[in-house]
Amino acid sequence: MYLAGEAGPRRRRRGAELKAALLDAAWEELMERGYAALTFVAVADRAGTSRPVVNRHWATKAALVRDAIIRASDQFPLLDPDTGSLRDDTIALLEQLNDSFAMFAAAMTAQLAAYFEDTGTTVAELRASLIDQRWAVIDAVTRRAAVRGEIDEAKLTPRIARLPYDLLRNETLMNLEPMSPAAIQEVVDTIFLPLLVPKRRGKVRSAR
Repeated sequence: MYLAGEAGPRRRRRGAELKAALLDAAWEELMERGYAALTFVAVADRAGTSRPVVNRHWATKAALVRDAIIRASDQFPLLDPDTGSLRDDTIALLEQLNDSFAMFAAAMTAQLAAYFEDTGTTVAELRASLIDQRWAVIDAVTRRAAVRGEIDEAKLTPRIARLPYDLLRNETLMNLEPMSPAAIQEVVDTIFLPLLVPKRRGKVRSAR
């Protein structure tokens, strides 16, 4: 029997719903306490379950945290804007990535330092699992621009194709906050596009 004012019995969660609740709890613990202080008991308490439930899904803290990071990253899906312009497409993609880059920059510099030490992995390896899976969308944008004749495809090296996104990641990592809309446009207009747009030949003047 439950007394008035007491919380009723918790609804039992299973499968994907339970796993999602555990991963959300792990992410919140990671953001509040950092990797070193995160425990299975704290995650279980936050999710309203018991430690054995957490252990059934993850054998190690590192595996739990990695899955929690991936789930948090999935809250920022990258959608193809397909505006018909490389400039507008790139700005739209950068704006979509802006908040997620800033959030993960803060996590990686503070809360995840012990994670990299514990797992022997690097920031680059974690980034590859989070950002590179979205590369198909970014690649489609630049390839369409090449088909339209907007850019010189011969100039589209992998490094140049990634340049605006690398600059966004670097600035958010250094400042721990999103890049301003004006800065995003500056990166696209003054750094990225000039490297790809074909140079137009002017008319040859007579020597007379």
